[in-house]
Amino acid sequence: MAIADKQLQCREIITKAVCGKGRKFSTVTHNVTPPHHPTSILGAWIINHQYEAVRSGDGIEVIGTYDINIWYSYNKNSQTDVAKETLSYVDHVPLSYVDPKHRSSTEEVSAEATQEPNCIEAQIAANGSSVGIRVEREFLVEMIAETKVCVAVCQDGCDHDGKDYDYGDDGDGDYEDLDPDLLDDEL
Repeated sequence: MAIADKQLQCREIITKAVCGKGRKFSTVTHNVTPPHHPTSILGAWIINHQYEAVRSGDGIEVIGTYDINIWYSYNKNSQTDVAKETLSYVDHVPLSYVDPKHRSSTEEVSAEATQEPNCIEAQIAANGSSVGIRVEREFLVEMIAETKVCVAVCQDGCDHDGKDYDYGDDGDGDYEDLDPDLLDDEL
């Protein structure tokens, strides 16, 4: 018996689901002023990264801090020191997908740093007293909320009692020709 031969009933159920997603890559430049005029930059790194996600307008804001450490020489390369500065940032990540039927009162947001903040360039500024640090970072954000989905309801329940339903698949093996490399992992 084909499923189309039976009267199909549908029900709406409420479930928690991913109702919004977004991703943002950003590059920013920070200026750090060490206590001494640097002669050369020996190294720059970022540590102690902390962040949280909050819902904001049409997206999610990632609010965070990190410490920038710059190892530099000064006094004509005769001495070295490390300049340390804690910087804060706010990245607004727009949601590229939002379920219009989600219940906004049940929203929960999260962020994952797909690329931790990383120093990609450190240069002494033209004035000779500060250092320009270029930092790149990337976040993936999700919004989870309650939403309605429609499901088909079997009249006889879930126990099929050995019955085999015909779902209209003629079994000609159409799926064997699919290239698995073309499947989208983001689904």
